[in-house]
Amino acid sequence: MKFLSVFCDIEKTRYGFAIGALACAGLWVGAAHAGPGPRLLAEGKLTVGLEYVVPAFVAGAKVRTPEGVDTMVADELGRRLLAAVQTTALDGAGPGRLLDEGRAGVVLAPIADANAVAASVAVIPTGYAAGAMAIMRSDTDIKQWRQLQGRTVCLAQGGRYVGQMAAKYGAIEKIYPAPADSLLTLRIGGCDAAVHDSAMLTELIKLPEWKKFSARLPVQALTPLAFVVASRDGESVGYLKRVVKDWAKSDYFQKTIKAAVNDIAFEVYLDQTVTDCH
Repeated sequence: MKFLSVFCDIEKTRYGFAIGALACAGLWVGAAHAGPGPRLLAEGKLTVGLEYVVPAFVAGAKVRTPEGVDTMVADELGRRLLAAVQTTALDGAGPGRLLDEGRAGVVLAPIADANAVAASVAVIPTGYAAGAMAIMRSDTDIKQWRQLQGRTVCLAQGGRYVGQMAAKYGAIEKIYPAPADSLLTLRIGGCDAAVHDSAMLTELIKLPEWKKFSARLPVQALTPLAFVVASRDGESVGYLKRVVKDWAKSDYFQKTIKAAVNDIAFEVYLDQTVTDCH
C-alpha cells in the first residue's frame, strides 16, 4: 500500500489538490475492485486512445486542469485495473483502426452515433456527455451563435471546438494551453466569449465569482463520451459496463466535474492580476 500513498502525492501535484484527492479516494476503493480486463492490458499497461493527449507536466510549470474529462477518466480506469496508463492520440484515425492495429487496448472518445462505427467494435457510453457552450460577460450584446462573426473567442488547446468557431461562424479564435488561461483572458477583457465543454462551464458559472460572466449561448452538439473496444472481447466489454454502472451509482462524473471546475477556478484566481471591469 506504500505505492498507493506515493501515487496519491503524484496525482495531487499533477492535477491540483481537489482532483488529486478525488483520484486517491477512487484508487483505494478501486484497489478492491480491480478486474482482469485481459485485452485491455498489454504487459500490465493500459494504453488508451484519446482525441487529444495532454502534454506531460514539466517541473516548474503551472499546474493546469485539462479540457474535458478524458484524461481523468483514462487514469481512473487505470487505477481500477492497478495498471500504469499510457495515452496515445487518435490523430484522425477511427477507434476501430487504433484497436485493430494494437496501438490501444481501449479508446475513449466522443461518439455521436454508435451505429456509425465499425461493426468490429463495441461502444460503451460512460455516462458523461458534453457539447460546445459559450460564456460571456453578463452585459454582452452577443445573444446567438451567429453573432460570434468577427468576434474574438477564447478556446483551450486540444478542445473539440478549436477550428469550429472560425469555420461555422467566422469568429476570431485565440487558442490557449488550458481552460484556465482561456477563461482568465475572458475575465480581463481579452476575448468576447470563451467556448469549452458544456458540462464544465455549466458548473463554473454557478460559482459566485463567475456571476458577471454567466451569459451563455445554448449548448450545441451534445455528444456522449464512450469507451470503444473490440466487440469480440466480451470480457472487456462486460468489465467496462460494470465500471460505468459503478460510476453512475457513485456520481463519479458529477464529483469529478465539480472538483475539476473548482481547480480551474482556483487556477484563474491565482493568475488574475487585473481587476475585473465593471
